Amino acid sequence: MPQDLVSISAVDAVRLLRQGEISPLELIDAAEARTDAVDGDINAMPIRCFDLAREMATRLDAGQARNPAGWLAGLPIAVKDLSDVAGVRTTMGGSPIFKDRVATTSGYDVRNLIANGALPVGKSTSPEFGFNATTYSQLFGYTRNPWNLALSTAGSSGGSAAALATGEVWLATGSDLGASIRAPAAFCGVVGLRPSPGLVPRGPTTYSSTLLPVHGPMARNVADTALMLDAMVGHQPGDPLSFPPAGPSYQAGLDEDAGRLRVGVSTDLGITHCDSEIAGLIRAAGRVFEGMGADVDEGCPDFGGAIEIFHTIRGTGHIAGMGKLIEAHRDLLTPEILWSVETARKHDADAIADAERDRAALYARVASFFETYDLLICPTTVVPPFPVEWTTVGSHEGHVFERYIDWIAITFAITLTGCPAISVPCGFTAAGLPVGVQIVGRPRGEHALLKAAAAFERAIDLGRLTPIDPRRG
Repeated sequence: MPQDLVSISAVDAVRLLRQGEISPLELIDAAEARTDAVDGDINAMPIRCFDLAREMATRLDAGQARNPAGWLAGLPIAVKDLSDVAGVRTTMGGSPIFKDRVATTSGYDVRNLIANGALPVGKSTSPEFGFNATTYSQLFGYTRNPWNLALSTAGSSGGSAAALATGEVWLATGSDLGASIRAPAAFCGVVGLRPSPGLVPRGPTTYSSTLLPVHGPMARNVADTALMLDAMVGHQPGDPLSFPPAGPSYQAGLDEDAGRLRVGVSTDLGITHCDSEIAGLIRAAGRVFEGMGADVDEGCPDFGGAIEIFHTIRGTGHIAGMGKLIEAHRDLLTPEILWSVETARKHDADAIADAERDRAALYARVASFFETYDLLICPTTVVPPFPVEWTTVGSHEGHVFERYIDWIAITFAITLTGCPAISVPCGFTAAGLPVGVQIVGRPRGEHALLKAAAAFERAIDLGRLTPIDPRRG
């Protein structure tokens, strides 16, 4: 029975919970048994709070006010170790500085989830402070890809992606600045949504006004992702960007035809290099949309300058978020964090102003694109999963990536636009590794994006990819 429970979808699990056919305690037991069985291989959830989840389950009140769409009814979830869960150890991604810290309150996204019936059972791994696009930390070591344990999950929400792929939980939180929901979802064969800034509340945080980082849902399929989004949204006044969701449930209409869409396809956004095998799968994804009745061509906004814009604006946030920690704990921080902040401090005010002007111009070009197109599709990652020990990708197929995170330019360019973007599995490499297509929607267009993603998921018909048992290659 526990194995059967970990294999069902989140939507089905919540339906059974609502009908009283299973209990939250049964799901907690199933999640704990599965985590005990597989986490020694993947190292996705080293901080666990199953007993706390059981205590929370006893306090669930079937009569309390709830969001009918987002009510999770006692479903266990994983929370990325960058978000606080009251009473649970939170190390900020395995940082020695915070190795013994126990949160006294929950983060805003977690508060919404708990209010909507979610039961956190553990903290999923992240690189320290979410800085890398791979999942390694000084406290917890490497998180490994379930499809091949010798390979990386990408990052920074690698623990959430791996936990989902192996069936440790049904839903997991992620956060995404450059690629951190989308790339791990692609590497691990699951789904991850980067929503519009402010839709899912973020914080409390020292730098609350930035538009780059967001929190969002990760799941095994699009419908489960929409369910989790319903449970995560909701205005939190402490987040200055937070706003209430508009319109119906994000699950509404997912089983309907997406309608006649106009879709632009790009394998590189004109700014990077894409692995030839992945590029072929993205073109094939475009043909799937054609088979759905969409008008598909190579239309793409002009992303010129996006890499430099991102590095400059990202750097300002790093100084705000990490500058004081460097002054107090330089010897306990990773080289990547030190390099990022020290490089950012070389940008003068004019450089930052130029980057903001250039971002505004980029956004205007993207907005103009979406006056004609409904969707933009491109790779979620431009390289396949690589050895777990790598902290970056220096070059691929003769292309040299200049800086340590430039291999994720295909996602951080989309970050700059503020548009919602979702990674959905679209096939496999010849080596049997999952590949994700990044589907980008209009600004604040989550409803239409999720509907199109669900239609694509049905049309490509890959079958149930996860959960899987960890594989040694």
